[in-house]
Amino acid sequence: MFAIIGILVVFGAVIGGFLMEKGNLGVLVQPAELLIIAGAATGTLLVANPLHILKGIVAGILGVIKGKGIAKGRYLNTLKMMYQFLNKVRKEGLLSVEEDVEKPDKSAIFKNYPEFLADHHARNFVCDTLRMAITGGVEPFDMDQMMELDMEVHHHDATQPVSALSTTADALPGLGIVAAVLGVVITMGALGGPPEEIGHKVAAALVGTFLGILLCYGVLGPVASNMTKAADEHNSYLHVLRVLLLSFLKGSAPMIAIEMARRAIPAHVRPTFDEMEKHCKGQSAAAAGAPAAA
Repeated sequence: MFAIIGILVVFGAVIGGFLMEKGNLGVLVQPAELLIIAGAATGTLLVANPLHILKGIVAGILGVIKGKGIAKGRYLNTLKMMYQFLNKVRKEGLLSVEEDVEKPDKSAIFKNYPEFLADHHARNFVCDTLRMAITGGVEPFDMDQMMELDMEVHHHDATQPVSALSTTADALPGLGIVAAVLGVVITMGALGGPPEEIGHKVAAALVGTFLGILLCYGVLGPVASNMTKAADEHNSYLHVLRVLLLSFLKGSAPMIAIEMARRAIPAHVRPTFDEMEKHCKGQSAAAAGAPAAA
């Protein structure tokens, strides 16, 4: 939502300033120039990138439009979910959660957290790590290396669409110049005509440069920057899960593992200890039909 508002502010400010100077808004409406720039940019994007990156760009742009980041509520729900999971392990042993890990969609714990299940990367990150823990024979240090490697690969994949979109954004001013040069070529062919017609064609040519620069710095560039922040945000979420799982693998009590994870949460969305404790233990007590333990 904020991304849409921001883009509207950009266009509103530019057009508003133009109108304040008694500009003719109709001059800026140049479908041919927009076709040249947008079409050429789309073509370069298709030439330079394989299908999975193109899909990532579309998904990233939709994510920017929806503006749905990882808020405090999701972190609290994740901590609560893992607290329930670790308590089950402590009481019944690792083998008791084998079905939860193998079929998370049918897990009595995981199915209560659809947002976690919908995040395939986070779900697989947790379940694959727990599979190795159930299998046994893997040292916590090696498990940590596996998780770190998984995070690096995922973050690299998440930033590839961003790089592709940024490259396209950087090309827009150049494509605007291409549109402007074509406009000048057309203008040169009309030099013998009325001055008004020549002036109109020159204006149309300059609009090409204007559109290329505006779309670069006012639309695609900021969208790519937003996608970068979203990728970093999700990487921070995986880091929290990594800290929690590593603490669990080292033998820490459930609440200690949860507290370790809480302190790894970015400061602007980090819940307080009281919020975390009430959220985790309150839910645990409700599930057991008893008051929450202190």
